[in-house]
Amino acid sequence: MSMYPEELVAPMRTDLSSAGFEELKTPEAVIAHFDNHEGTSLLVINSVCGCAAGAARPGVKYALDASDKRPDNLVTVFAGVDQDATAKAREFTLPYPPSSPSIALFKDGELIHFIERHHIEGRNAQMIGAHLIEVFKEYC
Repeated sequence: MSMYPEELVAPMRTDLSSAGFEELKTPEAVIAHFDNHEGTSLLVINSVCGCAAGAARPGVKYALDASDKRPDNLVTVFAGVDQDATAKAREFTLPYPPSSPSIALFKDGELIHFIERHHIEGRNAQMIGAHLIEVFKEYC
């Protein structure tokens, strides 16, 4: 069950899927992606909040467009919409508490960098993007 009607969140989904993100809408899809995973994966836990629209999603897209290095895989779950998939994805971001929006980078299945909501709030898209570019340079 979703907290939000699909017609409301469709543009927010498209914001990431049009940038190449695969939507993981079920726990099984999350498990299939992360089990025995090799390479790098950027996971965006999407949200309907203003900091997702104003900083997180635009910052991620900016980093992907501007960086010479980028993750091998781009995946997303939608908090408050695909609740079971989000809960499963959050198991992979432990020990961090649930946070949406948030951005996680994995390498060979291991969480190596996590940006929590409180690191997104109060920052603009360029700041988030610039930070991610440095993360990509180091790990991708």
